[in-house]
Amino acid sequence: DFAAIDTAQTELQAAWNVASEDMYKASQEAGAGQEGQPQGEASAQDAGDHVTDVDFEEVKEDEKK
Repeated sequence: DFAAIDTAQTELQAAWNVASEDMYKASQEAGAGQEGQPQGEASAQDAGDHVTDVDFEEVKEDEKK
């Protein structure tokens, strides 16, 4: 029944639109106090990582083995 499918699809799209708006508003409110740092990215200090630049040499194995 194409009419029932079309109606259900329209209702689903309307529900998704409302949910999307709610999620967008919630993400904007949550990020309001975090100016200066991009959302979704943690700095090295936040993660507790200690990053060091070092020299390295790439060694390729012989492909004729």
